[in-house]
Amino acid sequence: MQLAFHWVRVQAFCYATERQELLEETMSELLGGDEFTEDVSDGEHGETMLILEARLTKQKEYAALFGRLGQGIRDWIREDMDNRVDEDCMFYMRLDKQKAVQGEYEVAHHGDVISITGKIQSHPARKDVAKANLAAFLDSVEGHSGSS
Repeated sequence: MQLAFHWVRVQAFCYATERQELLEETMSELLGGDEFTEDVSDGEHGETMLILEARLTKQKEYAALFGRLGQGIRDWIREDMDNRVDEDCMFYMRLDKQKAVQGEYEVAHHGDVISITGKIQSHPARKDVAKANLAAFLDSVEGHSGSS
């Protein structure tokens, strides 16, 4: 398995108008388990919201997560890699939260999302090296059978 990240954070906001248990199930399916924290926060209009967050730290967790996202999203990451990786070797992407609740993973370009952020392993710490490492990781995920 190609080394990929130092860590990956998966985060979603559950607003007062949303069903908490449905988003918890969605996060569990995406992560392959219920190893995430729940914190209550105040929204900008005084309402309370729940922040669901998981911090992955193991290579097999990264492979399983990206395996669950599917081939289409891995291809999209490859095609959009220059926008997904910054100069600090950070990876960013957002999934449509409402589609994810329905069991479908789709890249989002709006605010109602599940965000996936990660620090890519890169020695030296340069964007081009990070992009090459991420591409090699995505290739290794495709051959990984543990992505159920």
